[in-house]
Amino acid sequence: MRNELVVAQLSEEADTPQDLWERIRAGFSLPDVDHTRIEQQLRWYARHPEYMQRVVQRARPYLYYIVETLEQHDLPMEIALLPIVESAFQPFAYSHGRASGIWQFIPATGRLYGLEQNWWYDGRRDIYASTQAAAKFLKRMNDYYDGDWMHALASYNSGLGNVNRAIRRNQTRNRSTDFFALNLPRETEAYVPKLLALKKLIADPQAYDIEIDAIPNRPYFARVELEGQIDLARAAEMAGVELDELYRLNPGFNRWATAPDGPHYLLLPVDRTETFQSALAKLPADQMVTWQRHRIRQGETLSSIAVKYNTSIRTLKRINQLRGDLLRVGQSLMIPVASQQPESYRLSQSQRTQRLQNRPRQGNKITHVVRPGDTFWALAQRHGVSVRALAGWNAMAPGDPLKPGQSLIIWSRSSEQLSALNNGYLTAPQQRSLTKRIGYRVRKGDSLARISQKFRVSIGQLRKWNNLPVGKYLQPGQRLTLYVDVMQTSS
Repeated sequence: MRNELVVAQLSEEADTPQDLWERIRAGFSLPDVDHTRIEQQLRWYARHPEYMQRVVQRARPYLYYIVETLEQHDLPMEIALLPIVESAFQPFAYSHGRASGIWQFIPATGRLYGLEQNWWYDGRRDIYASTQAAAKFLKRMNDYYDGDWMHALASYNSGLGNVNRAIRRNQTRNRSTDFFALNLPRETEAYVPKLLALKKLIADPQAYDIEIDAIPNRPYFARVELEGQIDLARAAEMAGVELDELYRLNPGFNRWATAPDGPHYLLLPVDRTETFQSALAKLPADQMVTWQRHRIRQGETLSSIAVKYNTSIRTLKRINQLRGDLLRVGQSLMIPVASQQPESYRLSQSQRTQRLQNRPRQGNKITHVVRPGDTFWALAQRHGVSVRALAGWNAMAPGDPLKPGQSLIIWSRSSEQLSALNNGYLTAPQQRSLTKRIGYRVRKGDSLARISQKFRVSIGQLRKWNNLPVGKYLQPGQRLTLYVDVMQTSS
């Protein structure tokens, strides 16, 4: 009996593909379709083998888990190729339409499928959580369209509304409702053909003179549970991995640590989990992050303290059991702080944004501090640039809200460039406002009204920038933060 079990096990191992791509090919189940749009996309992929090589390398840590998830949900294995279309397997991808992560969830759909989004964490980029959400979303779309994967995939890209309107439009005209007969957004019309082209390419790469590097058919990472927040630099050291690799496996974490309110887990390379768990068991709970005591000084606010220590106002309130925003001079706060310098957390959101903002581009580089009422459109018009470019330079999407005090990098067109381009499509920029963040010490006899007149800002702005409640009087020596246009301020 034992010999029979050993033979059966050896036979099963022999039948198991060693290359994950073989397993993916065996799971292809979407219908084979020939269409000029598919051929057009296929030719592009075939002409860009270096692109496919980059994508395969990015996919290497994530693909096994995606395949496992698709099998659990009984989904076609072509879906494993969808992140190539969505994000080229870039874990930090962020589109002009506010879609994020390898599966490119927009904020509302992400929340609908349980993907938390806050200052510390964005579940749309969490490889584990977003893959589960994508599988559920796609299965729901396919059920809605009674098994028509072409319509389901189109809806994943552009939404049910667009696809349903296109279907109804064709039905009223007695036309075919086949995907290729629908009048859909241009991006969606190319979206499904891209996936079907990738299927053909992966099914037989040699036919297109493409070499697809093998990926082992075994787990790359394992999920390790935590009991609370942990500094990512400390976690990387405990696991014996590079901090950049830890971020790439856990791109959902925006900052220098995991989120204080969860999720409390990390994805780690399989061969490093035992080392990490052993070190974690020996680490006292109060040493998972470093703590610092801060004594409140005159003029400080929760907002300014949060910025100083690279944490959130909500975290400060929760840890220190604060119900409101008022602070007392001399009061002490306990604050979690990073164990390393900000530059060490290279793939944190702030560091990624900073590198993007510092990338050299055409035009005159201007740092603009956002004032109440500023919009991407108004700033773009003033500086002769497009809204999408302006947002992209700052790792944002055109639909993202601007916050007073936020710094934006603008590569403004020079007057020479404007005169060359100004053929009725662009207007010359207005005189540039020089908005600066300044500190002001309250003097005897000062009032909010007098200060607002002096700096040409509103009393409401003064209250908001400094968390000043209605009815509270200013004290001589108190420090205020203001965001003012120095070109318009009275002397």
